Amino acid sequence: MRDVTAALDVLPSVTYPLPRHDLFIAHLSAVRSRVCVLAADASVFPLADVCLLSPVANPGKLVAAPVNYQSHVDEVRSDVALHNNNPALTVTIHSAGVFLKATSSLVGPGEGIAISRPDRRTDPEVELACVIGRRASRVSRAAALDYVAGYAIGLDVTIRGPEDRSLRKSVDTYSVLGPWLVTADEIADPGSLDLELSINGDRRQHSSTSRMTLGVAELIELASSYYTLEPGDVIFTGTPDGVSPIVPGDRVVATIENIGTMAVQVRTADGLHSGAAV
Repeated sequence: MRDVTAALDVLPSVTYPLPRHDLFIAHLSAVRSRVCVLAADASVFPLADVCLLSPVANPGKLVAAPVNYQSHVDEVRSDVALHNNNPALTVTIHSAGVFLKATSSLVGPGEGIAISRPDRRTDPEVELACVIGRRASRVSRAAALDYVAGYAIGLDVTIRGPEDRSLRKSVDTYSVLGPWLVTADEIADPGSLDLELSINGDRRQHSSTSRMTLGVAELIELASSYYTLEPGDVIFTGTPDGVSPIVPGDRVVATIENIGTMAVQVRTADGLHSGAAV
């Protein structure tokens, strides 16, 4: 890993009122150009020696797509431990739409997942995460991918129960994003990527984004028809079947084709990790 922190000097200075978007993502092209200049002479550190934080620091919104894989819809409907007789979990994404998660739930893989309610079942869900690159309002699906800055692996961590999705999925550390941002030009087709998740070495989820009910473009079209998407907003695109519970001490490993692999440690909510920013 190369330390190109100095590339952030190209970001503009801002004063109050602060912008509603992420400055890094809004000026990603300029930052990339500066990185290319600095990279050759930058200091190199082993990846194991750094704490990977979220590649998006200040998203205005975390948008999430529920039940966006039919296989997950089927498993939720067949298992009371998943649906808890919550009628919101037995509908399709066409009728459910998308929902919002609190931005305070966002962490990087190096910060880990802190179980806040050990008395309740908690599941990590592997998802392709799409990061919006420029302001998008009422965007058509035909043009939607032009508004994408890049992609990352997302973990949509979920407490099972009868409450609204937004509450159960907005706990601190329950939105993991990483291990880095892969720019949109490096992903030819976000609708054809293998993804998987393992817990303590046992594979629990394995599917492809080709099985999403609504693809990335359709999700951008849907979300932007209700509210304006800003640079840095993140869309979690849904998870396939195979969701399984975690407890403190578990190690979650998520992989998405052409993006990479991130390992996330599970702990109790006491004693939050305090690693250095990268």
